[in-house]
Amino acid sequence: MKIVLLTPGTGSYYCGVCMRDNALAKEAIRRGHDAIMLPMYLPLTLDETAASAKAPVFYGGINVYLQQKFAFFRNSPRWLDHLLNYRGFLRLAAKQSGMTGGPDLGDITLSMLRGEEGNQAKELEELIQWLKTEGKPDAVWISTALLAGLARRIGHELQIPVICSLQGEDVFLDELPEPWRTRSWDTLAERSRDVAAFVAPSRWYGEFMAARMRLREDQLRVIPNGLGFEGFGEPGEPADPPVIGFLARFTEGKGLGLAVDAFIEVLRRKRFPEVRLRCIGAMTGEDEKYVLKLRDRLAAAGCGERVDFHPNVTREDKIALLKGLTFLSVPTKYGEAFGLYLIEALAAGVPVVQPRTAAFPEIVEETGGGILFDEMTTASCADAWEELLGNRERARDLGRKGRETVLQEYSIQRLADRFLALTEEKRAERMAAPVA
Repeated sequence: MKIVLLTPGTGSYYCGVCMRDNALAKEAIRRGHDAIMLPMYLPLTLDETAASAKAPVFYGGINVYLQQKFAFFRNSPRWLDHLLNYRGFLRLAAKQSGMTGGPDLGDITLSMLRGEEGNQAKELEELIQWLKTEGKPDAVWISTALLAGLARRIGHELQIPVICSLQGEDVFLDELPEPWRTRSWDTLAERSRDVAAFVAPSRWYGEFMAARMRLREDQLRVIPNGLGFEGFGEPGEPADPPVIGFLARFTEGKGLGLAVDAFIEVLRRKRFPEVRLRCIGAMTGEDEKYVLKLRDRLAAAGCGERVDFHPNVTREDKIALLKGLTFLSVPTKYGEAFGLYLIEALAAGVPVVQPRTAAFPEIVEETGGGILFDEMTTASCADAWEELLGNRERARDLGRKGRETVLQEYSIQRLADRFLALTEEKRAERMAAPVA
């Protein structure tokens, strides 16, 4: 099969969805399929070689913004659009914080969900012409429902199925100001009818989004995320003194502040005075301001020297840092759709300690690789941490069990098996259906 993956890039920091899609594309290629990964908005930032290093960027972020704000750019010459899609310009734009926000972000989101009826309609036509010129694909995979507005024209023009991943869109949409929030949700529900199948990474998130998007029962599938485990090797030696880990973007929503507060609480209790905290993850310029505030909080508590931050590390460094942990804990404050960082930790033989919310109970129970705490509070988090700090043999057993499960059930090979089978199914259905 020929498959095209459409994945928004970040331009400046590592993104779990980008890395998952890149690994999925590479696995499909390894199996003999023709898979092409096209970045949307900004260039991809990956911690491994790109599946499609020379692929052009579509819907370049600068063009999307200008077409939204100024009518001239909706009909500007293509040479100008291509110039603004120069990767150097896009990476520079990615480093600028506050370029859009509030109503700007709301009306761009709504416009993108409206697809061919939005202000970026010519970008969609450019994408479709490229797909036709480069060889019609058998299916298109899009990595987020925020791109569902593309499905109608792609499906109609190419007569192929469009399959869409669900990856935490509710958090983004719910933070939009009104009236954009309600209008975007309504438009997403309407445009979702054009998508052959939505793939949720967890049962919890699938049920949650199916209700909010008003999906048909036959549209939803649950396929857990997977990883390529090259380079993980064998687990490291137990950390001594113990090291608690955090692996996610350095933001309040991901729970970094709660992790810092729980660490301060553990030290205040004095049962484990030698413990350290290691924070690994993506960090933008705006995130750095938040980290500086947390450093001040740690310094005021007298434990700043016991915490280290490792932003935007390479894949090799990330794996090495993970192997030196006693356990990982990412107390995300919002309903996490999956949490790929848990699979990374377990692949390294490191158990996890998570709140009993959203998708976390599914992952912990199905892998057997960690424990859960019930209340999203500093004290409850600290209690759970101390449970494993006080029983490191149990921590090692949980890590070993979790590792065995994820290597079998959460590999990129298993993910590819399921995605390709679904694609074949939807392709057959499309070929059997009358031409629209």
